[in-house]
Amino acid sequence: MDQDYVIITAGGKGTRMGSDIPKQFLPIDGQPVLMRTIQRFWDYSEKLNIILVLPENQVNYWACLCKEYQFNIPCKIVLGGRTRFHSIYNGLASIPDQARGIVGVHDGVRPFPSIHVISRCYQTARTAGAVIPVMPVEETLRYLPENKNVLRSDFRLVQTPQCFDICLLKKAYQQPYSKSFTDDASVVEAYGKKVTLIEGNRENIKLTTPFDMNIAEVFVKKESAGERPIKTSL
Repeated sequence: MDQDYVIITAGGKGTRMGSDIPKQFLPIDGQPVLMRTIQRFWDYSEKLNIILVLPENQVNYWACLCKEYQFNIPCKIVLGGRTRFHSIYNGLASIPDQARGIVGVHDGVRPFPSIHVISRCYQTARTAGAVIPVMPVEETLRYLPENKNVLRSDFRLVQTPQCFDICLLKKAYQQPYSKSFTDDASVVEAYGKKVTLIEGNRENIKLTTPFDMNIAEVFVKKESAGERPIKTSL
């Protein structure tokens, strides 16, 4: 029987946040970012196997937060590596080699993927093998080496979760590390597999700066009020 997984990476230091607390642990409307992210995937499916990748020096702090907030969603803790690539490698290594199904990889500081987008990523990956959510670029882009505008319609913003057949992603991560591996899709493409694009959701931002946290507070209040998500099209 197939089993699905999600590897949630949370290795940020909060440098651009200007905070001593790593950004994944900062509160949004009274709850740490990382807990909101995990809750979103639990809301998608309580059968999902959640693997949380943390730096070794943050494991105890996370355990204290879980106790403080009475956060009981089951997660398997895996220690991170020296780069994101090595952290995902460690997360994949914790999945049995005989496992069959889909594995998603998600940024711990993206707490707002819609349930619809998560579901589409997993379901599409069952046939396509490799799926990523993307969004159109809304602003004008300029290519600096030639100091000229480029067509924004030729570009997409990449989000997570990025979902893959488990066997495929495990094999792709046996490749030697390269600095060109900026996300899981780039690793899979280097292995020779085409990646399918689906529409993401605008709220699914990566929280990096204090401004992002202000936006996140607005999103939480809108969700609490039952407002419909922002609609966009590719």
